[in-house]
Amino acid sequence: MTRITSIKWLCSLVATTLLCGGVIGASTANAATKSINCYKGTGVKVVKAASPKCPAGWTKTKPVATKPASPSTKSLSLNATYSGKIAMLWSDSDVQATSVTATGSGTTLGLTQLVGSGSSSPSGQCDSISGAGSISDGTNTLKANFDPSSQGCAKASAAPTTVAINGNAVITGGTGKYAGASGTLKFTGSFPVNSTAAGTNETGALTLTISGTFNTK
Repeated sequence: MTRITSIKWLCSLVATTLLCGGVIGASTANAATKSINCYKGTGVKVVKAASPKCPAGWTKTKPVATKPASPSTKSLSLNATYSGKIAMLWSDSDVQATSVTATGSGTTLGLTQLVGSGSSSPSGQCDSISGAGSISDGTNTLKANFDPSSQGCAKASAAPTTVAINGNAVITGGTGKYAGASGTLKFTGSFPVNSTAAGTNETGALTLTISGTFNTK
């Protein structure tokens, strides 16, 4: 082997060694930078290694975020009869129930105190009535309004007579444990009317039955 040939061979060997070493070094370096995310509950950690694996109890699967549970609802049933007084004021065009107070018995859920008010513009024996009221146990209150289909019907075309009322009471909420309550209750009742002359202010006995199921939060 000549001197020139030996030098060329040596240079080729050195170059090959350096090139291979660089490639191997690069591969090793690249392998060392592999990383994965590991999850456990709400915790997360990054694991780096040539062949990274999650520690025991950890997983590569990211947990799915859970939605907060919706507040549960509870259904309650009411079937109560309320007896009390209704105060009325007549005018030329309508009648105002200025005050309604009554005490309940039966399945009242403790809601024995009823208060309310209402009105109507009678033009015949049966007419629509509007009203709003609440029933309470002194701490918790359930509120409702008469829906538009509610009506009052007089047994006779002229006073004195008895007026029968019926319809649906739409729950609009409440206070205490009945805050956010919803549902519709049925009602029926009656009261006497002695005069319909304008300016007449009278108080009569009222009986009202309320029944149905409603929901609370």
